[in-house]
Amino acid sequence: MHTRALADGNAIPLLGLGVWQVPDGPECVDAVRAALELGYRHIDTAQAYGNEASVGEALRASGIPRDEVFVTTKFYPRGDDPAAAAEQSLRLLGLDYVDLYIVHWPAGGPTWAWPGLETAHARGHARSIGVSNFSVAELQELRAVATVQPVVNQVQFNPFVYRRALLEHCEENGIALEAYSPLGTGRHLGDATVAKVAQSVGRTPAQVLIRWCLERSVPVIPKSTRRTRIEENGQVFDFELSDDDLAQLDALDTTGGTGEALERKWW
Repeated sequence: MHTRALADGNAIPLLGLGVWQVPDGPECVDAVRAALELGYRHIDTAQAYGNEASVGEALRASGIPRDEVFVTTKFYPRGDDPAAAAEQSLRLLGLDYVDLYIVHWPAGGPTWAWPGLETAHARGHARSIGVSNFSVAELQELRAVATVQPVVNQVQFNPFVYRRALLEHCEENGIALEAYSPLGTGRHLGDATVAKVAQSVGRTPAQVLIRWCLERSVPVIPKSTRRTRIEENGQVFDFELSDDDLAQLDALDTTGGTGEALERKWW
């Protein structure tokens, strides 16, 4: 299993399955079970997704020992008690702890929820804690008051939103930037440059976009409910992209190398 060391001494698998927009029930259970059967050992869910119970069901059905699967969930920041919300997530998941618990977005400011995440961490309910959708400025504000530093910042990240300044800031401060929507929710698969690079390396566009993240040691969580696609997305560790391939993909960035995590807020 390919992993990246986190600043707190834990390790995160570089490839995971995301279950955003996957309905609670058989579709989610089947997707997670398929991923685990295919060798994935990293599952990413969230309180806001409403499917933690299905993720837990799939984990139990897999028969894989708990300590071999890295499980992430996210605090829904419209709640008021991250520590209590973590306990509810554990009940739904059927777990004693999650490997990573993160603030889903900085609603209400980047610092108010953090003491609750530190409490969840101190209670052993979360082995690592981090954030999602935080900009450079928001990370700086949080780090200035945190007792336990965030070790992950999960953001939308792919060649079209190549947030260089944010990636560099995270690397300089012991934070692993983690990529969601590496395929642009599918819209980047038909891009001509992506297709050209994919043809040159004998891979699919999805594999190229995922590999682009891995070349930077960025953990990545593509989402799919189709077993064939989940399998395809997992076949990304037996090839590399050349410097020229990377340069072509890097040039697709539309953000100017931003330090922002989002082009616009949804809250």
